[in-house]
Amino acid sequence: YCLLVVLWPPPGHSFIPRTSEQLPASCSGIRVVLECTCSREQLLGKVCFLHPSGDLLPRDHDRYFLDTLCTGTYSDVEKVSCWLQMMVASAWLHLPQCSHCQLTVLPSCRSCSFQLTGSSGMQFTTEMVSAVQQGSSGAYLSLEE
Repeated sequence: YCLLVVLWPPPGHSFIPRTSEQLPASCSGIRVVLECTCSREQLLGKVCFLHPSGDLLPRDHDRYFLDTLCTGTYSDVEKVSCWLQMMVASAWLHLPQCSHCQLTVLPSCRSCSFQLTGSSGMQFTTEMVSAVQQGSSGAYLSLEE
């Protein structure tokens, strides 16, 4: 099986597809940029991430995405894959099926691959590929590209 995992930018950010810039091999070419949300945020009584006023700073929990899954301003395929692997392994422990099946995370630096082995010995291999939506077209751009 192959599953597409769509990533959404954190609040106050957007994804921009690659440009002709030279990027490290692990970077996907999906740039993560701050966006101005002044008019929208003022209506909600919040502050814009790009233009904070006074002592208010952008929320720290939104930095988690950038610090954990990006290298500089670009999403990092290897970091995203590692994060997905950790999330799958952690979530598996909370499912009732975990006592009937064994989950094995398979080594992969560009996707999240894992194998489920049932008590009968039957095995299923699944790969989770990360992607971002490209505009509002319904098209998705894989981070592996």
